[in-house]
Amino acid sequence: MVSVDFSVLVQIVNFILLVLILNIVLYKPIRGILSRRRETIDELNQSIDLSGESVREVEETFAAGIKEARSQGVELKDALIDEASQEEKRIVGEITSRAQEDLVAVREKISQEVVAVRESLKSEVDDFAQAIGEKILGRAL
Repeated sequence: MVSVDFSVLVQIVNFILLVLILNIVLYKPIRGILSRRRETIDELNQSIDLSGESVREVEETFAAGIKEARSQGVELKDALIDEASQEEKRIVGEITSRAQEDLVAVREKISQEVVAVRESLKSEVDDFAQAIGEKILGRAL
């Protein structure tokens, strides 16, 4: 059996002393390192959360900027289309008026040519009539 004597007391003191020394030399530094590690991890998690929030804010700002730029682009495109439509109407109007002027000039020229041709034909009608009469009668008139 186990005898309780002086050696047991020495073993108990030795065990307590070993626990105290291990606590001072090993466990406290490890707990300190784990505590600092936990603090560092918590700080990094907070930093990650803040970074995530700032990224979301930047994304929202970017999306708003893109939306605004698109709306401005659509407005500018519509304005350019309206301006081009007005310019097209102006050009078509000018071309139509020029065409009308050209048409009037051509009609006047044709009517002048008709009058000139009639005059020349009137002067030649007697000659043509005499030539036709000679051919029909077969003799000179």
